[in-house]
Amino acid sequence: MRLVKARVQMYRSVIDTGEFEVENGKTILVGPNEAGKTVILQALQKLNAPEGVEGFDPLRDYPRSQYNKDIRRGLVDASDVTVVEGHFQLESPDLEGLPEGFEQCTYVYGRKLNNEAWHRIEGGPALPTYDSISKDLLRLAAHADKHSSGETPSVKEQLVSITSGWKPSTRLSGTHARNLKAFLEKTLPLIEEGNDAEEHRYDRLMQSCRAVEERGSVLQHLNSRLPVFVLFNNYFRVRPRIHLEHLAQRVQSGVLDDKQYDYGNLCLLKLLGFTPEELAELGNAAKPGQNDAAALKAYQDKLDSRDYQLNSASVDLTEQIVSVWNPDPERAEASKLKIKADGQYLKVVVEDELGVEIELDQRSEGFQWLVSFFVVFFAEAADKHENAVLLLDEPGLHLHGLKQRDFRETISRLAAKNQTLYTTHSPFLVGPDELDMVRVVDMTNRKDGTKIHGDLSSGDPAAL
Repeated sequence: MRLVKARVQMYRSVIDTGEFEVENGKTILVGPNEAGKTVILQALQKLNAPEGVEGFDPLRDYPRSQYNKDIRRGLVDASDVTVVEGHFQLESPDLEGLPEGFEQCTYVYGRKLNNEAWHRIEGGPALPTYDSISKDLLRLAAHADKHSSGETPSVKEQLVSITSGWKPSTRLSGTHARNLKAFLEKTLPLIEEGNDAEEHRYDRLMQSCRAVEERGSVLQHLNSRLPVFVLFNNYFRVRPRIHLEHLAQRVQSGVLDDKQYDYGNLCLLKLLGFTPEELAELGNAAKPGQNDAAALKAYQDKLDSRDYQLNSASVDLTEQIVSVWNPDPERAEASKLKIKADGQYLKVVVEDELGVEIELDQRSEGFQWLVSFFVVFFAEAADKHENAVLLLDEPGLHLHGLKQRDFRETISRLAAKNQTLYTTHSPFLVGPDELDMVRVVDMTNRKDGTKIHGDLSSGDPAAL
């Protein structure tokens, strides 16, 4: 399914962005510093975040200027505040197995400040209202009471209890349908056999219950198809030298030394097909005696397997990076990445035109960012994030202007498979033919908060 529209409310600098449209491929959020671009991506991520991402915290996430007035005094309940919602258009795979009538519907999914989710379907077969079935219910109850043995409470009294609080405009929910279905099944033996009018009435009421159940099943199916929202920021970095045993110990204890750095390091190992424990164990392996041929062969096979996998990953990563970095043969630009194992250390080095290997942290900030981005993206997009919406916060910030222009094409390739929203204030990351993809983000004053404009309009000249 494709995100077609979104809205963020009551989150940090956002009071209400208003609904804004999202492109099928890439959507570009452009605005000055402090306008709230990053906040928009953070809120969208929490719509359906990957495992391990923290949810909303009212104390830290509700607009600070209104927290005491609304939340602390109890005037606003976190369960009543929808922070983010998305409208999704269904695609062919989403429609497989669905009943007829739901082909053109829109799936709407939201998340509240207390992190509870809700969803609904716009379009599709309409749900019955109490007004549309009330006459049939009353007549069926009256008929059943005529053929009852004077049970207490009467069928009509049971019906009144079930429908208490229902208004003519009330649409049947799953709970309504379950209670009503149980009532009808209990009433069935009291319907006069051979009375076609009452049997048809009963069938119509049961069909209304089944319509509600059918819609509930469709909602469950679409919920299972909801894409994951994956946020990449500028802080995921791969260290040029990783101590494998120390990293393995941090992973086992659940206490990461530096969460953002370790995330990049773990993505690198995932890309290589190893866990920290496996590589650390190979680094600690003692060399067998020279007379034990079988043990020597097994030891050498393990080391060779590690070297071959590291070499293969180095080649693949280099090809991807070079396709974007596009090193100029007339200039001394990095072009070859190597991942090497040395005892307990995993090293990421760059080979220059002279064949000299230089550790990654001695290259430019832009090249370090590019390597880290591709390591994290390839490691994550390979499995659980295949059905994903990518959120890129200021991508390529450290790249030279012309390299940003090249990276813009990379984003277009990513967006061909995964919808992508990214923030920027760099003219090099907006193509001359991409102005229709731009959403202008501004904050003309704190009281109104962050706004998003889809028509290249804004009250803030800096945003324009």
